[in-house]
Amino acid sequence: MSVYVGIDVHRKRSQVAVVTEDGKVQLNKNVVNGSEPMLRLIGDLPPGTPVAFEAAFGWGWLAGLLEDYGFEAHLVHPLRCKAIASARLKNDKVDAAILAQLLRADLLPEAWIAPLEVRQLRALLRHRASLVRLGTGLRNRIHAVAADHGYDRSASYWTGPGRGWLAELDLPAASREIVTDCLAVIDGLAPVIERIDGELHARAKADPRVKVLRTLPGVGEFTALMMLAEIGDITRFPSARKLASWAGLTPTVRGSDLKVRHGHISKQGSAWLRWVMNQAAQTAKRSPEFAATYAAIAKRRGKKIATIAIARKLLTRAWHLLAEMPATDATTPPRRP
Repeated sequence: MSVYVGIDVHRKRSQVAVVTEDGKVQLNKNVVNGSEPMLRLIGDLPPGTPVAFEAAFGWGWLAGLLEDYGFEAHLVHPLRCKAIASARLKNDKVDAAILAQLLRADLLPEAWIAPLEVRQLRALLRHRASLVRLGTGLRNRIHAVAADHGYDRSASYWTGPGRGWLAELDLPAASREIVTDCLAVIDGLAPVIERIDGELHARAKADPRVKVLRTLPGVGEFTALMMLAEIGDITRFPSARKLASWAGLTPTVRGSDLKVRHGHISKQGSAWLRWVMNQAAQTAKRSPEFAATYAAIAKRRGKKIATIAIARKLLTRAWHLLAEMPATDATTPPRRP
């Protein structure tokens, strides 16, 4: 008899429910996270048994475990699952059983399970972005301390003369300590970011898709790698519209009878892809290819909406470039949409 497994994953423990093909709950137990405790519950199930779990905090270890032991892993989209199976009674037992029942009924709203290599590239790129954001925050704090005491300079604070200028400022003890500590952390971050940049540069040189994406205005090595890592397999998106919708760059639509209202962008999907496309759009909107379009939209709708529109156009072009790559001769640049 076939069985279906639903796992409600949490940080330290998970709830495991096993449902038979006639819908009867065969098992519903709470277990400590880890390979051995999990296999004690489901390790005796036959290979190919379907297992559903939500894309919650720390699901990567479970996906790897299921793949290694021959289970059929299904990653669940949390928001869509909530829309389908909202219940008045909600606890871990109910959630795990609902996942198994949805899997049995083939009603599971699934998300793509990225291969380990893609997940590792995502982690490295996000780590690098987080370190850069930390450094930016520390620089802003130094600017704030200087401004709080009436100091400023038009040139950079971080070059040799700028560091000398900071050292000569007449600051109270606590403010001086803040500046010194922030500079120390900034200096400590620099070699770490440089090392990561070296790793990413090597990856970029080995991936021909990076070279193709860099033909887009505003897209450099880091942006191209981030796009590839977040998008993953381009064939899972049948159209550029689907990709833009997944990235959260399409407007929400509310319609009733003959009335249709388009709202703000949905902001669902990968926040990192949406962020990096907006960063690329800041440069692309000044390029000859997009300047006129940006100016026309900005005049009608404002600069923010115009920038989002350019980000979506960039992502649309990226889809066409990536989708055409397998059918394009290596010596011939892919056609731009």
